[in-house]
Amino acid sequence: MGAGSKGCFWRLKTYNRRFDGCKGPFGETGVGRTVAELARIIGGTVEGDGSREIFGIKGLKEAGAGDVTFLANPKYAHLAAGTAAGAIVVGPKFKLGNEAGRTLIRCGNPDAAFAKIAELFAPPAPEDKPGVHPAAVVDKSAKLGPGVSIGAAAVVEAEVEIGEKTVIRAGSYVGRGVKIGRECLIYPNVTVREATIIGDRVILHSGAVIGADGFGYSPSNGRMVKIPQIGRVILEDDVEIGANTTIDRARFDATVIGRGVKIDNLVQVAHNVRIGENTVIVSLCAIAGSTTLGKNCLLGGQVAIDGHLTIGDNVMIAAKSGVTKDVASGAVIGGFPAQAQRDELRLTAEMRKLVGAARRIERLEQWVAEEEQADGE
Repeated sequence: MGAGSKGCFWRLKTYNRRFDGCKGPFGETGVGRTVAELARIIGGTVEGDGSREIFGIKGLKEAGAGDVTFLANPKYAHLAAGTAAGAIVVGPKFKLGNEAGRTLIRCGNPDAAFAKIAELFAPPAPEDKPGVHPAAVVDKSAKLGPGVSIGAAAVVEAEVEIGEKTVIRAGSYVGRGVKIGRECLIYPNVTVREATIIGDRVILHSGAVIGADGFGYSPSNGRMVKIPQIGRVILEDDVEIGANTTIDRARFDATVIGRGVKIDNLVQVAHNVRIGENTVIVSLCAIAGSTTLGKNCLLGGQVAIDGHLTIGDNVMIAAKSGVTKDVASGAVIGGFPAQAQRDELRLTAEMRKLVGAARRIERLEQWVAEEEQADGE
């Protein structure tokens, strides 16, 4: 999603959430780097003063002379034209209109480049010391790999296996028989229910619940009888799950989140859902049971997907869409019920025309009534 991505209809979160240790709200560290250094690191070219020193990162509105900012969406060009930033990361062809005196770093993908720059200005994250905090509760049968860190008030149940250098911070719960891979980061107050399998380098943010019972009931004799949910959840390598997101265990077999999937905050993934690798899901989405999403899909905020559907690979779904039927690979859809995005836009335009037509009809009816009244007199 670079500077030329005019057709995008939602904004994905660009940066990962690894900047816990920043000294300032926008990454100021007090360590300066020249514009030329930044350009070299991101593979960009400098227009203007490459010797200018940069000390932090900020948005277009907030940036000052010692800050670097970026522009990836032409929608915000007016802010770039007026920014006080010392340097601006932009796309290869983008024109500000007032380049004179500006220092620009041109690159192919300003979003990705700025994420890399942000990492440069982020101080090292707080170190989690290996070992088990005295206030943690770890069952004797749990197997902890080298360098594992268990925080205060965390609970690790029986038959758990935790891989090398994984961190489980304060107040988190790891249920019986859970297997967690290497170099994972589980933030405070996460719940990982029994029999869940987690791959390597997985990040779980605070409030996430992995492996809660799927929502399954059957009416019997005037009441709802709970259907046992005896499956599990599998999170493959390099998955990241946002705060207060819930992923339910399967009724049978497994709910599977594929390698490299990134899920935002406040998302509901129901039982037996399967999500293909590198799919990105923005906040407040809900995916009903037994639906399959393909690889490299992009879901905007507040998307709702019905159960037992198949969504193909490389599908883009606009924010606030409701998906009620299968979707072919490569489709770009939106609206409710979701349809091809171009059709949804055309329908919206036609509906706006109907408002004007209705007003003209009202005026015409009023005129006819007035004419009839005059004729009667």
